[in-house]
Amino acid sequence: MTKLEQEVVMANKNLFSSLKSLLPRTDTRNEAGGRAYRLPAKHALAQLAATGCFNGTYYAAAESQLDELRGLIDQVDDNVFLAKLAVYARQRAFMKEMPAALLCALSTRDTELTHRVFERVVDNGRVLRTLFQMIRSGQFGRKSLSSSLQRAFQRWLNDASVGRLLSASIGHDPSLRDVLRMARPIPTRPKCAQSTCACSPGSVRRRR
Repeated sequence: MTKLEQEVVMANKNLFSSLKSLLPRTDTRNEAGGRAYRLPAKHALAQLAATGCFNGTYYAAAESQLDELRGLIDQVDDNVFLAKLAVYARQRAFMKEMPAALLCALSTRDTELTHRVFERVVDNGRVLRTLFQMIRSGQFGRKSLSSSLQRAFQRWLNDASVGRLLSASIGHDPSLRDVLRMARPIPTRPKCAQSTCACSPGSVRRRR
């Protein structure tokens, strides 16, 4: 480039192109620190429910994801949306912790909806124990099973097959025994009582 050409170079085209003026300005930063667009609360919650986790990721700590989830839930005043999102996150996105967290939050708002989606979200023993752990932690407003939640846990335990209960008994802190001690299911069938007692002796009340 000659000296004359250098003198007539215009302003930075990356900053002052006509195309730039057509695009909306970014209004936030993403977890990596890059410029991004702020999403509506429902959209952001759906994105987090389908992609987030409560373990540390490359750009976000576990605590920050939990805080973000609770903040977004507080902004969404739509219990039907929360229920549908919990089902979607479990059945379509195949998440484990996020659906349990959404169901835990929903249980403090709408007990009827909680019962309607409970079995669709809690479809195995691991999710059941995860939900129990979240309830007991108090992070979503309760530290024990309400009577409504206790009935939901009892129903799940009474309807579970032997194989499902054996699978649920793998793991600890909390263990299936911990869940049984707080849920206190009353088996409706002798076979159910035998299978539950085999998985966790002494944690089931007998029907008189």
